[in-house]
Amino acid sequence: MPLEQLNFFQALPNTGEAQILGKQMLRSATSVAANYRAACRARSGKEFFSKISIVVEEADETLFWLELITESEIMPKERLTPLMNEATEILKIMATARKNAQN
Repeated sequence: MPLEQLNFFQALPNTGEAQILGKQMLRSATSVAANYRAACRARSGKEFFSKISIVVEEADETLFWLELITESEIMPKERLTPLMNEATEILKIMATARKNAQN
């Protein structure tokens, strides 16, 4: 996800609001990747659950920023749909992983 998000960020208009929303989206998207990597290296079940929980939160936040960029018409919806679909799928998968880890 981060590479696609980076490419998307680079394509945003050079307006203040686009850059602010884009940077927020980029931060949360890269956090998804970093925390997933940390979860894969977890030393305990509790650490895994904690990191996966962060991944879920950050994936949801990424989706929020993409929705806001769409609703504010900074970028056309067609350009954002693949990224939003990917963020939604990651969110679903990680939420399921967190639920299974909790059990």
